[in-house]
Amino acid sequence: MGGSSGPGGVLDSVGMWELTAGLPEQVEDAIELAAGVDRLPHHDDIENVVFLGMGGSGIAGDLVREVAGPFMAVPIVVHKGYSIPNFIGENTLVFAVSFSGNTEETLDAAANAMMQGGYIVALCNGGELAELARGWDAPHIALPDIPMPRAGIGAVAVPPLIVLERCGLFPGATAWVRAAVSQLAKRRDELVSDGSAARLLAERIGEATPVIYGGGGLGGTAAMRWKCQVNENAKRHAYFNQSPELCHNEICGWRAPVPDGLHVVNLRHEFEHPQLARRFRFVDELIRGLGVPVDEVEAAGEGPLAQLLDLVLFGDFVSLHLAYGAGVDPGPIEVLDRLKAELAES
Repeated sequence: MGGSSGPGGVLDSVGMWELTAGLPEQVEDAIELAAGVDRLPHHDDIENVVFLGMGGSGIAGDLVREVAGPFMAVPIVVHKGYSIPNFIGENTLVFAVSFSGNTEETLDAAANAMMQGGYIVALCNGGELAELARGWDAPHIALPDIPMPRAGIGAVAVPPLIVLERCGLFPGATAWVRAAVSQLAKRRDELVSDGSAARLLAERIGEATPVIYGGGGLGGTAAMRWKCQVNENAKRHAYFNQSPELCHNEICGWRAPVPDGLHVVNLRHEFEHPQLARRFRFVDELIRGLGVPVDEVEAAGEGPLAQLLDLVLFGDFVSLHLAYGAGVDPGPIEVLDRLKAELAES
């Protein structure tokens, strides 16, 4: 996709605004990406599921773990790095996710998982991972050509849900995905309008450092996504945590004097444990009492997948508005490109 301008005419060299606005269609199209995968194992032969991936590809595992994990009879483990868990074996369904197909850590982990007997399903749009999958005679889900992995969360997260459904591990996944498409379309139409809630929130944050707090694992995954999008799109620091864990450690840091320039955003949803509401109230009062502003974003949609992706889309637009407001092109990630080039030389 060619370059374009975001709100206010700020350069958007890879069209991140259009890519973000296209998430509902991306999620819907992703249902078909897994349709042609055959020779999948039966659920009785699967004892555990492992996701391998980094960055914008690795978040697929986090999302699937929080959405499908509570309803599955086997555990989901998300692994982000080189060496792999020793338990991986012939009864492990392994999703190796790399948009480029050349992510160093994922290639190393996938090769080790194959040697340990894991059943590999590769998700990539080419590269070395696609070649390895062919050599292993492993299923390969071809991902669409999206210039930045962070703009392809639907493409990497939805196909594994459909695969788990087809294996008999997560019945009803397709219906949940369609419910998510419906909510995303509604939210997208709100967020691309002038004076949207995402733009207003970005303006309130301004030059402050966002601290994103999510409710439970689902909200925590959304908060991690917000943090990463602010890092990559706006090229600035952000931090995240989730309740109740933050109530056992991080709240101790909320004491005077508070560093200048913090802004807390709570991500809430309908699937929180009832006690989390009381925890959020306590933490909010503590933070506001120190003069730090607190905002809240409430998810909408039918089902955990719809609400998680709803929070994701909201945060993606907030990160873009933060970038545009600072005159930053959200596309290029020069420091990551420089790191990859340096590692390739060794």
